[in-house]
Amino acid sequence: MIEKDTLLFLGTSLGLLILIHLILQFALPQIVKLFYKPSSSRVKRSIGKFTQSLKWGFFFAVFPIIEPYFSPPNLLYIGRQRFFVVLSIITLTWIIIEFSNVIRHIFLEKFTYDKEDNLRERRVITQVAFIRKLFIIGVVVIAFAAILMNFESARKIGTGLLTSAGILGIIIGFAAQKSIANLLAGFQIAFTQPIRIDDVVVVEGEWGKIEEINLTYVVVQIWDQRRLVLPINYFIEKPFQNWTRTTAAIWGTVFIYVDPTVSVGEIKTKLKEILEATPLWDKKVQVLQVTDWTEKTIELRCLMSAKDSPTAFDLRCLVREELLLYLQKTQPNSLPKSRVLMEKATGKQED
Repeated sequence: MIEKDTLLFLGTSLGLLILIHLILQFALPQIVKLFYKPSSSRVKRSIGKFTQSLKWGFFFAVFPIIEPYFSPPNLLYIGRQRFFVVLSIITLTWIIIEFSNVIRHIFLEKFTYDKEDNLRERRVITQVAFIRKLFIIGVVVIAFAAILMNFESARKIGTGLLTSAGILGIIIGFAAQKSIANLLAGFQIAFTQPIRIDDVVVVEGEWGKIEEINLTYVVVQIWDQRRLVLPINYFIEKPFQNWTRTTAAIWGTVFIYVDPTVSVGEIKTKLKEILEATPLWDKKVQVLQVTDWTEKTIELRCLMSAKDSPTAFDLRCLVREELLLYLQKTQPNSLPKSRVLMEKATGKQED
């Protein structure tokens, strides 16, 4: 049978848990708002998760302090039991991780890459994301070690491992060679930054944007919404194209093949009209040149500039359509054609 004092203690503990939870449910959000008023949805969500972790954190911090005042004398203190200590370590780890998430979103609130010139923002976002991942790994490792220290058997295992650390280190070094190489490549990418979040790249023959940079791999969002996942050391060891390394501006080309009788000057004038009439052109580069001449056609290259690669693609398509329509209406004979020369036979017919 459970004694009345024990039942009273358990009931009081449960009531205390509910009371602390209810108080923190309403008090913590108000306290946080006194110091900071979130403006973005990401910051609001991160603060909500942080306050949720604090509710349990305060309970595990306050409970061992007040427990001796109402715990039965013949009952061991729960706050000193191993499972309670482990729960406290887990909760503290949870609080630290959520707090780092709040700090990250508050710091990055002024850095958004939803604008035309976002080179600085993408650089900072990439570095902060990588540093936070390393920080979380360090916190989890320390918490796991602290939990193991509460178990005598785990401490003995740790002592045995330390005596064979030389052999174990060699084995782990060979087994984790690629993982360590990826981790070091992640450090190099985070600070030298051959790629950044939202960079436009061409890898493995695919055009896309850098969506995620993790500790060991990179996710590229392909233009048709597919995802290309590559090991992070790919961007250290293999060549690739980065179209937004220093700026997002890019030049686009359109090749037109027409008959040699075409009026190149009129097409130049028409190209200028097309570009000046569209907001896709950034008004920096506008060139039309004859770049090749074969026995059947001449090659015209139209060169134009745009603020970024998606805009350049749309601009090139527009120029092709407008020039084709112009040639069909004004110079239909200048479209590519094949010529056949037929000569009448002059030989005499024999009887």
